[in-house]
Amino acid sequence: MTTHNRQPTTDNPQPTTDNPQPTTDNQVLIKVENLSKKFCKDLKTSLWYGVKDLVSGIAGNKAERELRPKEFWAVKDINFELRRGECLGLIGHNGAGKSTLLKILNGLINPDAGKVTIRGKVGALIELGAGFNPILSGRENIYNNGAVLGFTRKEIDAKVDEIIAFAELEEFIDMPVKNYSSGMRVRLGFAVAAQMEPDVLIIDEVLAVGDLGFVLKCFKRIDTILPNTAIVFVSHNMPMVSRICNKIILMDRGVAKFQGDEVGKAIDQYYTRFSNNNSNVVFDDGNLELVKAKLLGAKNLNNIPHLHWGDDFQLYLKFKINNLQIVPSFHVLIFDKEQRPVAIFDSNKEQYLLDKKDTYIEFNVLHHNFQLSKGMYNVGLNIYKSERRDPIMRINDLLKFQILHDIDVSPPFFLKSNFKFISNV
Repeated sequence: MTTHNRQPTTDNPQPTTDNPQPTTDNQVLIKVENLSKKFCKDLKTSLWYGVKDLVSGIAGNKAERELRPKEFWAVKDINFELRRGECLGLIGHNGAGKSTLLKILNGLINPDAGKVTIRGKVGALIELGAGFNPILSGRENIYNNGAVLGFTRKEIDAKVDEIIAFAELEEFIDMPVKNYSSGMRVRLGFAVAAQMEPDVLIIDEVLAVGDLGFVLKCFKRIDTILPNTAIVFVSHNMPMVSRICNKIILMDRGVAKFQGDEVGKAIDQYYTRFSNNNSNVVFDDGNLELVKAKLLGAKNLNNIPHLHWGDDFQLYLKFKINNLQIVPSFHVLIFDKEQRPVAIFDSNKEQYLLDKKDTYIEFNVLHHNFQLSKGMYNVGLNIYKSERRDPIMRINDLLKFQILHDIDVSPPFFLKSNFKFISNV
């Protein structure tokens, strides 16, 4: 875990950490501008390029440099801002450039172009055991890591008991870290990174090593510190990503293929390996064209329809007919924020002939007393010429909506019930 107290220059851009500033709402803690990093596929060629750069006086960080033979962009033109209280999910398949970007953010490697500005103290958990001295005890490593983060010994003294308790290592804290299991090192690393309450927290896939109970404990801790922290989270576990992230970057071969706050849309593209386009239409044979989709009777807050638990669910759909003789079969699905299907509506049974004068198909899908539990959901739509035969169109993430309720429950349905107690007299 490292911090830097120097400003980036044009010729030698570096990830920098400004002096800590007072906590303010909506404060930008990470700013990444046109960040790029290249690597060479061949070690001998890479060493030769390094020697040539030194001889020619090139620092290896010129933005205008082109790729040379055997070089490739591991990260290319990445831009984002992350504010206090935001969690950015970095997702992508293996080799997408996620770990390289994290190492640049953490100051472990220098970029070839661009600028990184980080404000405040930075905690990072990006490699198993990174930052630990294996011959020192767990307790000694807590003090070392706390000092690297920029905390005084007095501040670490005040937190050390909480860190040890959170890591569940009371019996082993004075044992050399080299004797720890991978799970024990993860527990200690996360405990130090999170319990010290840094301004910026960077977490890689290492949480996947921990047991389920500890992982859930970590996410509860993240929920606690997030309002005062900016978090960068990398994972292949999409339920985890959707659980905590409110911003997302989907990377592929070093490039941001999708970026924004539509976490569900990015996850869907991750699963389908970018088969979606901007309209969310995965498949379209040209017979129909979506004109409008709207949730009737819902109140819009921040451009998201809201329904209260127990309200009627009424979806309005309108399509332009391009080349159809029979009304097709419509299948409406509901997905939760982790893109898991939780419900499907019974399809329309009527398949009547369309009049040649008909240019549109429009209808409502109605379900009374909707009892999905509190949370965010999205609607998907599959259309077939007949019941699940001959697909016409598939649309993912057609629209999002939120169910409001006072009670939080884990299952997707919170069902009404009546309790009737029977007298024993």
